Amino acid sequence: MQQLIASTTHIVAKSLVLTLSPTLILLLRASIASLAYVSTLIFRKSKLFRIEKKDLIPFLILGFINIPMNQFLFFKSLEFTSPANVALAYALTPAFVIVIALIFLREKATKLKLLGILIAFIGTVFVLFEKGLDLKSDNFLGNGLALLASLSWAVYTVLGKKYVQKYGAIYASAVTMVFGLLLYLPIFGAFGHITEISKITSVDFLKIFYLGVITSGVGYALWYYSLKKLEASKVSVFNNLQPVLTTLMAVFFFDQIITIPFVLGGILTISGVILTQKG
Repeated sequence: MQQLIASTTHIVAKSLVLTLSPTLILLLRASIASLAYVSTLIFRKSKLFRIEKKDLIPFLILGFINIPMNQFLFFKSLEFTSPANVALAYALTPAFVIVIALIFLREKATKLKLLGILIAFIGTVFVLFEKGLDLKSDNFLGNGLALLASLSWAVYTVLGKKYVQKYGAIYASAVTMVFGLLLYLPIFGAFGHITEISKITSVDFLKIFYLGVITSGVGYALWYYSLKKLEASKVSVFNNLQPVLTTLMAVFFFDQIITIPFVLGGILTISGVILTQKG
């Protein structure tokens, strides 16, 4: 369910960045999501301020990774590349999670894990840069930003597991969302243009509302709920569904052409991640 919601995010967000700036979209999305989370906590009569002092800095870091980093990179990447390519970049999240675990959590580096990671990266690079390695091209920039967004999501997943187990999925998601919004406000103040809000149509607002309540609200809560029940690597492997679901929707909504390099690279990427999980 979470991956189905996440896949629609690429499509809805792409349609928005065609007419609105990512900075404004993110501000509105994060504001709506934060309001929805706080309202949910109040409705459930949950204590709003129950973070231990020692956990304040980690939550601030998670908030920064969530909004100013992950979501900002996500929207910016969609400005320059296709929803399918961004979704494929996110399919690398499980491999990134394994790499982080190998380096920082000192998990055992089996030959199968390393082989899987190598194959996954080759497949993704094969697709993301099928149009060449022109460093000045929009496509190259968009794909590079998508990879950074995927990496930041992996970090968010690994670091957040400890705190979702301690505070619960909804509360942990709410705190990271609110903290992320607060940290993003000065960034928007420096680079965003609030006057652009006059360009938003009623359809645009419905799309942003969907991104805020459904994808950031329900989607993030489901992700952290899954982390509470399963290992981070086992949860992140579901990201392999995103390229398939998003590509099918992109073909329908944006007339995207499915190329042979995309199919072959996608197969390599997903196969590599599966090998990594089995390792």
